[in-house]
Amino acid sequence: MKISKNTLYTIVVALAVTILLVSNIASTKLFDFFGTGLVWDGGAILFPVSYVLSDVIVEIYGLGRAKKIIWITLAMNIVAVVALFLVQLLPPGGGWNNQAAYEAIIGFMPRLVAGSLLAYATGQILNAYVFEKIKKATKGQRLWQRALGSSVVGDLVDTLIFTTVAFAGVISGQQFVGLIVIAYFSKLLGETILLPATYAATRFMKKVTDGEPI
Repeated sequence: MKISKNTLYTIVVALAVTILLVSNIASTKLFDFFGTGLVWDGGAILFPVSYVLSDVIVEIYGLGRAKKIIWITLAMNIVAVVALFLVQLLPPGGGWNNQAAYEAIIGFMPRLVAGSLLAYATGQILNAYVFEKIKKATKGQRLWQRALGSSVVGDLVDTLIFTTVAFAGVISGQQFVGLIVIAYFSKLLGETILLPATYAATRFMKKVTDGEPI
């Protein structure tokens, strides 16, 4: 089945929105990192994919279009947050005893939401900006260099902002530092492992959009 340019763009936007939305919900769970006593938020499992997608978007559509997708993704997640908050305010129906569970998992948590959205907007835009700068400096060569180089900066800012806003004062100092270190390096590791997927996705999208191959 042939995919049109418009369909491909729609899929890209849908993926960006879905990845952030799922990551935000998954971030409500902190789990022990392989018995070390250090904590890791569940959003870090999927979130590296958002930076891979961001790199592909900048590579194919450019910095301007990438910013638009970032703002669309942010807006759709705000819609989700508002909707979940309004549902949380509704009185529980008779026989439904899961209000506390709802509030704990997908209810409105100001710090978590604020940290996630602020970190996403800042980290993604910075990632896209650095990616574009490296691309120009290397004259479009070495995709891996701009993909990883931009992530080193974007991931660091994203992790610092989210962890500070969402968890500072909530977890111990050791857990706080451990969460930053583990989240940051796990994101970089995940994006490094996913480099072949970045190349494959870029080649495919350039073919669909009539771009030049890598």
